[in-house]
Amino acid sequence: MTLLDISDLTVAFPTRKATFIAVDSANLTVEPGQIHGLVGESGAGKSTIGAAVMGLLDRPGHITGGTISLKGKSISGLDREAMQSLRGKEISMIFQDPLTSLNPLLTVGDQLIETIRNHLGLNEADAKERAIDLLRQVRIPDPDTRIDQYPHQFSGGMRQRVVIALALCSEPDVIIADEPTTALDVSVQAQILELIKDLAQEKQVGVILITHDMGVIADTTDVVTVMYRGKVVETGPTAQVLGQPSHEYTKSLISAVPRPDTKMHRFPLVSYGGRETTFQIEDLARNWKKTELDKSKPLFEIRDLTKKFLKKPALIPSRREFSTAVDQVSFDIKQGEVFGVVGESGSGKSTIARMIAGLYGVDGGTITFDGQEVTGAQDLSSYRSQIQMIFQDPYSSLNPRMRIDAIIAEPARHHGILSGKALQHRVDELLDRVGLGAAAGRKYPHEFSGGQRQRISIARALATQPRFLICDEPTSALDVSIQAQILNILKDLQEHLNLTMLFISHDLPVIRQMCDRVGVMKNGVMVEQADTESLFTAPQHAYTQELLSFMPRLDGVATG
Repeated sequence: MTLLDISDLTVAFPTRKATFIAVDSANLTVEPGQIHGLVGESGAGKSTIGAAVMGLLDRPGHITGGTISLKGKSISGLDREAMQSLRGKEISMIFQDPLTSLNPLLTVGDQLIETIRNHLGLNEADAKERAIDLLRQVRIPDPDTRIDQYPHQFSGGMRQRVVIALALCSEPDVIIADEPTTALDVSVQAQILELIKDLAQEKQVGVILITHDMGVIADTTDVVTVMYRGKVVETGPTAQVLGQPSHEYTKSLISAVPRPDTKMHRFPLVSYGGRETTFQIEDLARNWKKTELDKSKPLFEIRDLTKKFLKKPALIPSRREFSTAVDQVSFDIKQGEVFGVVGESGSGKSTIARMIAGLYGVDGGTITFDGQEVTGAQDLSSYRSQIQMIFQDPYSSLNPRMRIDAIIAEPARHHGILSGKALQHRVDELLDRVGLGAAAGRKYPHEFSGGQRQRISIARALATQPRFLICDEPTSALDVSIQAQILNILKDLQEHLNLTMLFISHDLPVIRQMCDRVGVMKNGVMVEQADTESLFTAPQHAYTQELLSFMPRLDGVATG
């Protein structure tokens, strides 16, 4: 029997001006033990389908047509109370961000026990025993102890395992996993996906896996449905859809995926629908004060860099305990190159970036920039004006209370580089060059999409005409199509403006495409450095080999 049958589903969101159709006559089925992938860009309608199945559509959104059936019975017309009794018991959901789906004030045990008692009617002791068993099933070590801990005491991967345990509490027939691995490292992602596959096989649970990651789709799903602007454009067995796509949008989407097995000069863009925005790098380069490169000399020399964070405070200094985030790390960044840093969460990648940017103090070692040591310098204003940073989250890195033109102007104004009409001219020029237009400067961040906000972040970083860019996970929050645009922009900047970059990412295919050399971090130590192709084809350190083994291979996926 088909577990979940979605037939001609239409979901509408009325607004003052018009009605927005978020899902338009979508069809989807899920069989027992099957993982059905739902893929597409932001706004495609993927998460809206998941919310409709769960009865969690945000108002004023509502189902205007079609049916949703669970084990042959329609659930799309159920009232709130009936849907609430069904939700969690027969259909569960794994959300993208485990921090927002867990109560920080309750232990994970309290949350699991409450859910188990609500749905299964067990007493406190039996519910606790089942909760411990669930934590063991999702491979959390020492579950008898960890059941009494709070969410903040778990890593990101462990929190996501707790969320999966919550979804399994009531032994549901269907699980909807909405971007369950987006923010996770490649190794933790592999563990979570393996866990979902095991659950589907062992318990014959049906899974809808919502994601924009083609590697996850290729490695995990049995069937895949591709969505574009609310419509299903293609569906079928995963090997068939990814290996021999029939729809032009599917072909275009697959071609934009960073390849793990070979290096490309540029990323193919998703051209379907005519949504490509031009980045006018040549026009920007004409007015850029470029520094001549001497690629035989390093721009940065990092020696024995060390950073410690206070773990246990105490009035007596000798009793204070510290954790070492970065432990005597040394490397060079040559002029004009892109140096990549990879590793799991907590390995020290971002801490290194923040020390180089001057956002963190240095507890040991030296940082030398263009022959001048900056570690103990009193005045870093000249150094900082030559360094800019593009952050991971284009939503939180822009001040929501400031207009875009003020956000972009702020670095140049702060460093006294430009003012008045000259500064406004540069802001307008940068907005034009990143494809947004000078008129965008009068708007606020909330009026832009994620990809557009990241373009604004790039424009802000370029306002001081820096020599060095730090890119800290600049595309991990973006769809594959927007990611391709942003990565092409960064490639153009490096090539045309003689920029040097530090590129931090947990996405190994992206690292392979973007970087000239790579350093691999583990527990605060850089365990291996090599040029990119050597590292990917012949890794020397056991940890690097392990990390690369988790990388999605995209075997059988069309090359576009």
